[in-house]
Amino acid sequence: MIKDRGDLERAAAAWREEQKKCGLKVLICAGTGCVAGGSMEVYRRIKELVEAEGLNTLVDLDKHGDSKKIRVSPSGCHGFCEMGPIVRIEPKGIFYTKVKPEDAEDIVEITLKKGEVIDRLLYRHPVTGERYIEEENMPFYKKQKRNVLKNCGRINPEDIFEYIGNNGYHALAKVLTEMTPEGVCQIINKANLRGRGGGGFPAGIKWDSVRKENSEIKYVVCNGDEGDPGAFMDRSIMEGDPHRVLEGMLIAGYASGAKEGYIYVRAEYPLAVKRLQKAVKQAREHGLLGENILSTGFSFDIKINKGAGAFVCGEGSALTASIEGNRGMPRTKPPRTVQAGLWGKPTLLNNVETFANVPDIIINGAEWFLGMGTPNSPGTKAFALTGNIVNTGLIEVPMGITLREIIYDIGGGIPGGKEFKAVQIGGPSGGCLTKKHMDLPLDFDSLEKAGAMIGSGGLVVMDEDACMVEVARFFMDFTQKESCGKCVPCREGTKRMLEILERIVSGNGTMEDIELLEELAITVKTGSLCGLGKTAANPVLTTLKYFGDEYLAHVKEKKCPAGVCRALKGYSIDPEKCKGCSKCSKVCPVNAITGKIKQAFTIDREKCIKCGACVSTCPFNAVEEG
Repeated sequence: MIKDRGDLERAAAAWREEQKKCGLKVLICAGTGCVAGGSMEVYRRIKELVEAEGLNTLVDLDKHGDSKKIRVSPSGCHGFCEMGPIVRIEPKGIFYTKVKPEDAEDIVEITLKKGEVIDRLLYRHPVTGERYIEEENMPFYKKQKRNVLKNCGRINPEDIFEYIGNNGYHALAKVLTEMTPEGVCQIINKANLRGRGGGGFPAGIKWDSVRKENSEIKYVVCNGDEGDPGAFMDRSIMEGDPHRVLEGMLIAGYASGAKEGYIYVRAEYPLAVKRLQKAVKQAREHGLLGENILSTGFSFDIKINKGAGAFVCGEGSALTASIEGNRGMPRTKPPRTVQAGLWGKPTLLNNVETFANVPDIIINGAEWFLGMGTPNSPGTKAFALTGNIVNTGLIEVPMGITLREIIYDIGGGIPGGKEFKAVQIGGPSGGCLTKKHMDLPLDFDSLEKAGAMIGSGGLVVMDEDACMVEVARFFMDFTQKESCGKCVPCREGTKRMLEILERIVSGNGTMEDIELLEELAITVKTGSLCGLGKTAANPVLTTLKYFGDEYLAHVKEKKCPAGVCRALKGYSIDPEKCKGCSKCSKVCPVNAITGKIKQAFTIDREKCIKCGACVSTCPFNAVEEG
């Protein structure tokens, strides 16, 4: 039991002292991606081999003098998920990628015993071929600034003392013993921490608003309902550093006057749920949750609420309705959540990444936070980098970094030597950015001016082969299905927009459809009740704005420039390449290809069903799509 600040500092010092006994520490990534790739088998095998040399996981491998204590431990996500399972060996920072259970013996014999690096397990840059031993020198990590992710991949998320030993809960101790609730709100306000869930609303104003509400009962709610396609930032934080989230909520509880908090996390995140539950249990057992925390008189507890996975529950009023046991639907505002949120009481609601920023701001001060990012968007932002890019994964970068730096310096560029075409930022709530935005600073205000938004931080990169009309159709299909249907503009508007987009990609669109699509998009954006409807039109509006020529090609020429839309595909035979072998006509199931042997064949496009059998059969590449 940690009874006061002195106990906390002694626990941290004891943990650090224990670490000094470890010559080596083997961290095996236990994030969802690496677990799916078999990392726990790697962990068990390495642990088994190390234990065979001695006892438990703290083992003396060299019994003849130069002692090496080795600790084998699971860790949170390193972010470079496509390279998993990942094994990191400290203090040298050796970073092994795509490790299999059968590699465990070599890791123990060659690296742990002899101190040598295994070349085949090192990361090699896919373009330059250069190999990297340490994580910090790899291009994927070099331009990152990891604050909220700094413990992910470095500590065991299921051990509260690893968090405490890395200054965990020290910010809580500081606010409880040195600061007033008003002072905490002031430092968050001065740091200009803006909500990382997408809206970018200043957290300090929200915190102070709840503090000023005259109510005996108040709540703190953490939004862990991450529904954007391609986004997994909050999941990684909850899995990799759950105590950081709890500490941020505890500080918010003290600042606002709340005694109870909820973490709303979707049930599709079982690993995050499990680690949060374990973290809450550990914090209670050690006196960091519950009554009279650190003997300061402050009491606060946290419950985990599993959501069913509805995108609309990312909206504050829908989320609180869901916690109350009702259907997750938004309501009209005012009153706002800060005045009447959960069970009608003042509620401080932020997302996972926002709370995860709080402990460092308290420890390092507002000026430290303001020293990163841009003046109106300070700090860092975690993005999930996916799509047509060499390096995919989770990154954390200073606000204001450009798209070019993310795509080429961190992401390694576009694979296959193809051209960058666009990036969908912020998922269904965001919009498409193009080549002309490559040097645009990524912050809340710049993106809003470009018609997009950071959203929760999904970054889907697309190359020259992407059809932007189909991209708009994909996201509209998602938001239409996720609309709760409460308000007419969203319920009917998204459905009508989807129908129009489906007509266009099927080759049946008209010029009137394009005009109506834009008109509907503006109506849904301005008339919808909540953030889902207000942002649902962003992918449509930005693709119309930046890729209008592709819409025209689909409608006027009945052609998909990227060759993606199946209904608009057509095949023809290049007479210069055709040798008249007749193989294509023999595989055509509808006899659409005719000709004479040793003369160029032709395709009847009226008969052609676009199965593509002729393309794969032709030995001379004479059949062309388009």
